[in-house]
Amino acid sequence: MLFDVSKTKANDAFNYWVDILRDILPASQIEEASADSQKYRELQHKLSEYELIVDSAEQATARPSDYQEQKRYYSGKKKMHTMKNQFIVLPGGEDIVDVCVGMLGKTSDINLFRDNRHKFIATQKFLGDKAYIGDDAITTPHKKPKNTEISELQKQENKQLSSRRIFVEHLICRVKIWRVASDRFRLARHRYSQVIMAVCGLVRLRINRLFSLTIAT
Repeated sequence: MLFDVSKTKANDAFNYWVDILRDILPASQIEEASADSQKYRELQHKLSEYELIVDSAEQATARPSDYQEQKRYYSGKKKMHTMKNQFIVLPGGEDIVDVCVGMLGKTSDINLFRDNRHKFIATQKFLGDKAYIGDDAITTPHKKPKNTEISELQKQENKQLSSRRIFVEHLICRVKIWRVASDRFRLARHRYSQVIMAVCGLVRLRINRLFSLTIAT
């Protein structure tokens, strides 16, 4: 009503720009390099110099009408129907290295990571939270044993790891600033990946501009 734009016109404009943004703004470094095999290999070896940070986030989606589909999308952790996205970022949250979008909410974090592990070389190291305990490539916090406490040294190591890992959560928050990536997703489910990847491209554009301004000053 404020801008004299009908729902149909707003919907058409939204879908028009989402497709354009997906074409011009890669959602991650890996997507940006994937079209050039030489560039992709160079990126893989460059990334191996860092300990990348991995985490995932769930987003509520409309409950499917079909009962079998409801069971597929139901997340016991969130007690609702969700889609899961995995983010892998540079230390300090300086850029999105890889993003896996639109997986079933009930998919475990560690299985989602392992399904996409092939994108990196074998020596690549990662940081993760307790959801990734059990994978040798990921440094995770010490887990408290049953009926006992972890040592003071282990608590200190957990605190240090948390201070390094927090940047992936900050970056996920940047994505969730966009309501379409944080509120219940109400668009057609087949549009989910396209929309969230477009948001990631916009976040990368903003991050790179912010870091450019910081360097310039």
